[in-house]
Amino acid sequence: MEIKWHDLDPESGQRRYLCAERFAAEAGPETVGMVLLNHGIFSFGETARESYERMIRLVALAERYLESQGAWSLGPYSAPPAPAPVDLARLRRDVSKAAGAPMILVSRCDARCLSFARREDVGTLSQQGPATPDHVIRTKAIPMLGRDVDAFARSYKEYFERHQVPGKTMLDPAPRVILDPALGLVTAGRTVKDAAIACEIYEHTMDILERAALLGGWRALSSRDLFDMEYWDLEQAKLKKGGKPPALTGEVALVTGAASGIGRACVESLLARGAAVVGLDLKSIPLDHSSFRGVVCDVTREPDVCSAVAAAAESFGGLDMLVLNAGIFPESRKIAELPLEEWRRTMSINLDANVVLMRESHPLLALAPRGGRVVVIGSKNVPAPGPGAGAYSASKSALTQLARVAALEWGKDGIRVNVIHPNAVFDTGVWTEEVLAARAAAYGMDVESYRKNNVLRTEVASRDVAELAAELCGPLFAKTTGAQIPVDGGNDRVI
Repeated sequence: MEIKWHDLDPESGQRRYLCAERFAAEAGPETVGMVLLNHGIFSFGETARESYERMIRLVALAERYLESQGAWSLGPYSAPPAPAPVDLARLRRDVSKAAGAPMILVSRCDARCLSFARREDVGTLSQQGPATPDHVIRTKAIPMLGRDVDAFARSYKEYFERHQVPGKTMLDPAPRVILDPALGLVTAGRTVKDAAIACEIYEHTMDILERAALLGGWRALSSRDLFDMEYWDLEQAKLKKGGKPPALTGEVALVTGAASGIGRACVESLLARGAAVVGLDLKSIPLDHSSFRGVVCDVTREPDVCSAVAAAAESFGGLDMLVLNAGIFPESRKIAELPLEEWRRTMSINLDANVVLMRESHPLLALAPRGGRVVVIGSKNVPAPGPGAGAYSASKSALTQLARVAALEWGKDGIRVNVIHPNAVFDTGVWTEEVLAARAAAYGMDVESYRKNNVLRTEVASRDVAELAAELCGPLFAKTTGAQIPVDGGNDRVI
């Protein structure tokens, strides 16, 4: 059975929903399914299993027909070069501006997607409409071709004005699907989930459109029908009832030393505020979250760092926040006994790696929709160094000075740079039992006294540091840069 889903009554001009009318009249004992034009195949059965098995048979029948008409096999495609991360970040900035809020981008720059984006007829094939009308809620009616977001937004506003009816609220005019000959397929959403769904939909849509073209041509629903689906009452109701999203929704953070301790806590605090997070560490990070990507990275290797920063743009479209946390605390050793190799290793991890991370991240942070943010995890040893920690104290002091200079240089780019100085955060990999005992001995204390050696007599945890780091990235500190903030329970030598 093949029917249209609606028609217009010639007398009243009202829609008649033909599916309901004709199914009752035409369905018989042998009816196992229905092809609804512009919507797809539906199957029926006495049980869910029977309906499913009939669907498989009907789809297989359609596939065999396409194959017989030479409209099934696609490709082959040649391997492409990877796009520059800054190109994605620039596109994300423009899409976010049109949307009125930060957006996540998911990109597919493989040979298949590039091939579709580079088709000579892509301007005709892709601009008719989606494979099925309900996709419009995720993808909008048509994809944007190229990177002129302002032109797309103007066209979308004209589309809304052309079809609008009283009481409808216009959705944001930013594209959700982008086809570009250099970037391939890019999809946008307020969350990683939204962008990923749009991407999955359009990856299938490309196959459908190309097979339809091979079969004789593609024809979608009218612009008016697509508008009615995009602006149906249930979607408008959801729009009006939608609550305020978490503070960092649509933004992207990169955290170093993310597998444990303060770094892991920073990842969790940022995710809780709605951010997408790329975490770097020497070992894999066991965190199953759709908005998280772990990258194994040795921050002392410049190529690894460059690749890891690029991974942020490739994963989520850009970079808004950088949390510099990775570091080591070498064995307590007086300067007179300090080997040069240990000094160099400490500087390499605690200082040099962060120079590279900041340098590589700057172009992306400068394109952040709400301005870039850097949070440096320093140390109480900067304002109040302790005996036996010469290499560590010097490295963190140099890192703090680097952050201060960055705050001065990057302010014109809208990038804020702030430093947190924790002290005695014992639930981290830095504080082994041996290090803890050695540091307590250096101050003439037992371990338990050393744990709460602060004005408030409290113990500082990784989460305490992470929560402040996340807040420094949020709107509460939007006008703060170049600050150094202690999280140490109060240290009498610092105060």
